[in-house]
Amino acid sequence: MPGGTRSYEMARRLVSKGHEVNVITSSRDTNSCGTGWRVTRESGISVHWYPVPYSNSMGFSQRVRAFVQFALAAARRAGRMDCDLVFATSTPLTIALPAAFAARRRGVPMVFEVRDLWPELPVAIGALKNPVGIMLARMLERFAYRNARRVVALSPGMREGVIKAGYPARHVHVVPNSCDLDLFEHAADGGHRFRRTLDWLGDRPLVLYAGTLGAINGVGYLVEVAAAMREILPEARFLIVGEGREEQTVRSKARELGVLDETLFMMSAMPKDRMPEVLGAADVAVSLFIDLPEMWANSANKFFDALAAGRAVAINYGGWQAELLTCSGAGVVLPPNDARVAAERLAGLLGDRDSCREAGLKARQLGEERFSRNRLADELEAVLLEAASGSA
Repeated sequence: MPGGTRSYEMARRLVSKGHEVNVITSSRDTNSCGTGWRVTRESGISVHWYPVPYSNSMGFSQRVRAFVQFALAAARRAGRMDCDLVFATSTPLTIALPAAFAARRRGVPMVFEVRDLWPELPVAIGALKNPVGIMLARMLERFAYRNARRVVALSPGMREGVIKAGYPARHVHVVPNSCDLDLFEHAADGGHRFRRTLDWLGDRPLVLYAGTLGAINGVGYLVEVAAAMREILPEARFLIVGEGREEQTVRSKARELGVLDETLFMMSAMPKDRMPEVLGAADVAVSLFIDLPEMWANSANKFFDALAAGRAVAINYGGWQAELLTCSGAGVVLPPNDARVAAERLAGLLGDRDSCREAGLKARQLGEERFSRNRLADELEAVLLEAASGSA
């Protein structure tokens, strides 16, 4: 499916280690049929699906309703399952409700994984403004941590946020998003085939954004960069692959600036198994956010997929990922509010193919040395086993 696959990748590795894994999740398709649970087997995982229409195009209140609807159904389902441990992965924070309920009912520990710092993010972007709502969200945050025997954070910044909320530092473990190195092993070969299907690309340099087109991603920034790039490196091409609430806004902006279907192209979201060929076609892969320091602690999947594919990486935000790129030489950090300077930096990288390839090699090396999915799955398993053993 399109989107992040962390839960699936970690779950199938736990199965391969001999653990029994049940995943309780939602079928997000707004055209889902049926009103009850269905169960499938995916790579040895028992996946329990509950139909809850959800998409990035929904408003904040609509999404909260979807979260609550799923939480109620998941609580009933999980509460009836025999298990040794409950692992809840968030966002949203409401996922802690069914997890804590099931853990208490079954008399087992819960481990809580923080993939984004809530409610800091919705407050920072203005999606959550009501003082009562903010208070309730912070109460839910404390509830989640209070009921967790261990907390897994996806970045050092998230770990600090959890500790700041009062959770014991010794029980917070950083297990970041990771690289599916085997999946992207032959990305370059797939990339050559993908390029041959696109008349507008050929051997031209390509900048790729593959991910959600949500308000917080600020993909309109890349349109401005593409417009500035026409004067600097006119042969450069930009490709946006994804869907989301801002898709039509991005498309309209590209049309307005005269780059849509000229130097910038857009495609619908693709399943993860097609991403190697798409990333393999790119010279530079970008990860974007609006200019918001609260996002600097993120652990974006697209960043790690770029490392796995051995592509030079460009981001427009600070924090730990910016430090990684700067120290490793695996890519460039772009200014968030100056499309012209961003275009110049990208052109400098794209215009020197040897430097671009070198950055890609360093990206792959960084992925292999620090973010191998197999190694990080071992670290996650160790946290879960420690929690299940009752260690203090």
